[in-house]
Amino acid sequence: MKEIIDYRHRHPDCIRLINRLGLLLLTRLLPTLALLVSVAQAQLPDYDALDEILARNVRNGFVDYDGIASEPQLGTFIEQLGATQPADLTSTNDKLAFYINAYNVLAIQGILNGQSPSSWWGRRKFFRQQKFNVLGEMISLQTLEHERIITLGDQRIHFAIICASISCPRLSSHAYRPERLDKQLHAAAKQFINDPTRNRFDAKRKNAFLSRIFEWYADDFIAAGGTLQRYLARFVTDAPAQDILRLDEFSIQFIDYDWNLNGRYRGKD
Repeated sequence: MKEIIDYRHRHPDCIRLINRLGLLLLTRLLPTLALLVSVAQAQLPDYDALDEILARNVRNGFVDYDGIASEPQLGTFIEQLGATQPADLTSTNDKLAFYINAYNVLAIQGILNGQSPSSWWGRRKFFRQQKFNVLGEMISLQTLEHERIITLGDQRIHFAIICASISCPRLSSHAYRPERLDKQLHAAAKQFINDPTRNRFDAKRKNAFLSRIFEWYADDFIAAGGTLQRYLARFVTDAPAQDILRLDEFSIQFIDYDWNLNGRYRGKD
């Protein structure tokens, strides 16, 4: 220790030089570290940008695909879907919001790519064959829905993901957000189930005319509500219909699905 103290006393200029070099090095490194943090954050999807895109181009679920095609932020958002890392999605709500937004945006991009679910063969190409980069993996819309979204266990996602068709739920004018996802999904379920263009309840005759979504994914709704009708009773706003649903007394008929485009597009056929 004495030798070190003596050395410092004999060479004060050297010590000051070392301190200055250390400070200079730290000053040079800080901007680099800040840039690295910024880049990592920039890889997360920008839900504010998606909000702006949807607010400008979606009205009551009707989509202006020509308007969306002219949005430069759309391509950036899609790139962010691929650049995001799975480790960045730390909660179930983070994952659900990410996947729902991804599905809806990529379905829109599928239309802009010239694909269409309006025919049987078109649906095969639209949902199964075209693939997109999501979390660094090339996957189809079908894989995204069945192996990423549905497996998270919230059946209300069926009212939030949009397949670009008229009989689908209405596309929200806002991005889904982790911090308010429960309220958004509840609102989407309530809107869809009470939409008379998609579901009708004739309480007097005890006849219900339901979307095919409730036939295709019946197991999900039964698992959540005990029966399909008791599940629907959670969201139906008409009191007489709600009472009948709770008793499972409706006769159900499923409505033909309209696969025509849920908006207008003068671009590719």
